[in-house]
Amino acid sequence: MTREEKLIEKYEVMSQFEKECAAEGKPLCCGIDEAGRGPLAGPVVAAACILDPEKPIYGLDDSKKLSPKRRDALYDEILEKAKCFCVIRVEPKEIDEVNILEATKNAMRACVAGLTIKPDILLIDAVNLNGTGIEVKPIIKGDAKSNSIAAASILAKVSRDRIMEEYDKEYPGYGFAQHKGYGTAAHYAAIHELGISPIHRLSFLKKMH
Repeated sequence: MTREEKLIEKYEVMSQFEKECAAEGKPLCCGIDEAGRGPLAGPVVAAACILDPEKPIYGLDDSKKLSPKRRDALYDEILEKAKCFCVIRVEPKEIDEVNILEATKNAMRACVAGLTIKPDILLIDAVNLNGTGIEVKPIIKGDAKSNSIAAASILAKVSRDRIMEEYDKEYPGYGFAQHKGYGTAAHYAAIHELGISPIHRLSFLKKMH
């Protein structure tokens, strides 16, 4: 089997949830995912995406499994081919105020509200989201099982990585472009040396001490 044939086969396998929803009379499936729940710094970013079955995107997968170059290429293809999408960030201040899970859900709800087309159903990676008025189907490891969630995962991850690369210029010395705010040894060493930056999550740092 050629690489292209494998990508087409994977795309078909990862279309099963969308096809099941369409067969139930819910063709507008919206995938939702987030990036940045775990880091010590920077926003959490959520994305919602309704793909167009007439414009398949081959190679979609959990964003963490893809190389940065591949993610960037797929990101551009999603922007070009998706029926609609929305990306929302929630800043560290709100994360500290409401906790990371609630901040993530707030970002997800805002994404759904920001879509130009109202979806029939929301496919979400393992989070049970209420308050949107739309049926939700949580799927464990959904970003590796559903094309819609994988697309949202890529939109969220690429958007957040780019935000952290910009913060690296604004707050040099922390290494944000490298570790994207995650708690690496180099990051902890930088906090010890430079102190806390305006984009650090204070609630996370308190837990670490």
